[in-house]
Amino acid sequence: MIIKKIVFLVFLVCIWISTSAQKGSVAVVEQLPINGESINYINNRLPLKQNVLLKIPIGNIVPTGWLGKYLALQKEGLTGHLGEISAWLSKKNNAWLSPDGKGDFGWEEVPYWLKGYAHLGYILKDPKILAESKIWLDGAIQSQRPDGYFGPLILRNNKPDLWGNMIMLWCLQSYYEYSPDPRVLDLMTKYFKWQMQLPDSFFLKDYWENSRGGDNLLSVYWLYNRTQGNEWLMELADKIHRNTANWKQINDLPNWHNVNVAQCFREPATYYLKSQSPDDLKATYDNFHFVRQVFGQVPGGMFGADENARPGYTDPRQGVETCGMVEQMASNEILLGITGDPFWADHAEDVAFNTYPAAVTADFKALRYITSPNMSISDSHNHAPGIDNSGPFLMMNPFSSRCCQHNHSQGWPYYAEHLYMGTNDNGVAAVLYAASKADVKVANNQRVHIQQETNYPFDETISFKITTSKQVEFPFYLRIPVWTKNMKLKINGRTTDIVGNGKYIKVDRMWKDGDLMELVLPMEIEVKQWAANKNSVSINRGPLTYALKIKENYIQKDSKESAIGDSKWQETADPSKWPSFEILPQSDWNFGLLPEQLTDLKQLKVVKKAWPKDGFPFEAHAVPISILVKAKKIPEWKIDAHGLTAVLPLSPVSTETKIQEVELIPMGAARLRIAAFPTVK
Repeated sequence: MIIKKIVFLVFLVCIWISTSAQKGSVAVVEQLPINGESINYINNRLPLKQNVLLKIPIGNIVPTGWLGKYLALQKEGLTGHLGEISAWLSKKNNAWLSPDGKGDFGWEEVPYWLKGYAHLGYILKDPKILAESKIWLDGAIQSQRPDGYFGPLILRNNKPDLWGNMIMLWCLQSYYEYSPDPRVLDLMTKYFKWQMQLPDSFFLKDYWENSRGGDNLLSVYWLYNRTQGNEWLMELADKIHRNTANWKQINDLPNWHNVNVAQCFREPATYYLKSQSPDDLKATYDNFHFVRQVFGQVPGGMFGADENARPGYTDPRQGVETCGMVEQMASNEILLGITGDPFWADHAEDVAFNTYPAAVTADFKALRYITSPNMSISDSHNHAPGIDNSGPFLMMNPFSSRCCQHNHSQGWPYYAEHLYMGTNDNGVAAVLYAASKADVKVANNQRVHIQQETNYPFDETISFKITTSKQVEFPFYLRIPVWTKNMKLKINGRTTDIVGNGKYIKVDRMWKDGDLMELVLPMEIEVKQWAANKNSVSINRGPLTYALKIKENYIQKDSKESAIGDSKWQETADPSKWPSFEILPQSDWNFGLLPEQLTDLKQLKVVKKAWPKDGFPFEAHAVPISILVKAKKIPEWKIDAHGLTAVLPLSPVSTETKIQEVELIPMGAARLRIAAFPTVK
């Protein structure tokens, strides 16, 4: 009898332990674990400070839903076919395929394009893209000379220009992640030894490389973490930092070129991993906020620097290069890894959802050099000095500047591969939300599959289904967006209250095959006032900013005749297959919003529509959600002498026009848009 009682008690204890493990714990946490050692993913090794979040190797995260659709559009559109169009990607006498680095077209264009193009191949597992990418990657590897230098040799003032090589190093690093080719480590070791022997007076002195030395620094860290006996790389890290432009200035920057700002403001945070000085990390945050304080009082996450930011040119009609958008997204993703701060994920979404989609046509076959928050016309005219560049920079063109034409390709692939990141306690964090399938490693080096279903950011609900061969205990972190309140979490149908404010939800439990977790992020309408920009306002719902729906009239143009001055097509390219477009307004755009509805947001009507049949929501006529607001036309707000949307009038504006109901659509779906509105009396 006693034995039976003992056995029964043991049975009850086992049930209690099993039940407790299944329930686990749910908590809101302010910080992710900084200490600890991941057995799954590579982190920085001493003396470098560890990253808070760890990158999951490329190819293990495959987007579905609208983000998957975007990658398919890239493959069938400009990214996938640029090798047939751009003269810089011609294999004939190309310097990137030359064993001695001699030939034509040997600067940034090939590696710019390859950064995104090859990533498409890795994510989609596309054999054609993988084979084409391998030609260029092999060419770069085989170009290394006995002294360690590789790639085209470009001399400026008798000093080597290393900028193009910085980009190609990133391409090689991604290739190594996908297919560990020892040649990559060998090339990088020899190349960095060559950099070590280069005198400081010859190192990183040209404008672009001097601004962008932080990219070289990240590659040094990458190699250091994957090889042993190379402590000299830490000396090289110091050399790179001291020869890179000073991005730690107080209330100033080394230069105001928009792409440099978006790409290089993070250099102090990169060096912080070695220096471990809080001042270095703070400098990156200070850079970010300073730029937006002066030139970024606009919706969409970017800032007014249509080529270069200029004092006095701060209106939302000023735009940013497509290059600047994708570099900002990449910077956010890198800083998210360094700090774990969801601020960078929030901002990545702001740019990715509200600014970047409008920079390309919906079929991804043409792009725009400059895109602005307020943009009521997109034609082929020269709008300088209203924008800081002379040429047809506002039209959609498959050749819209040699930089953006190639560099656009990294935007969505890089974003997709950062949807999840590893944590230092051998867990996983969902940091950017999008429908996807992910294979990740967790505790005990066990692989689990996570299927995420959602129409976020157009919908509030995100579900995660776990597939695992056996039960495994690990922490699963969910980022809390800054804009949401009163979140709800369900695990296997049971609702868990989310109590307290923080940055992540930590779900620590014994996960089993088929577990289903559902996160609801309530989206409320919010009004943002831009006091520094004529008291204008913008309308947000969740991570989406909404813009006036303007009827868009696409006028096809000859791509060669309307291209900018540095357009270079391959001899066999057929421009008729790759047309350009002006986009002209066919409806009024000069509206101001009634302020009384902005203090009683219930007056604004949210209209939910069917999800588009083709799965692509970033098109004006196919958006699944819109907002109806009351507005008045402002007749004196017109197209100005430069052919641009005139500068905002100071709000509130007096007007006697009648009240109308107008429709706002997600800003990213509007190629023509007014996203910063005046208010009217």
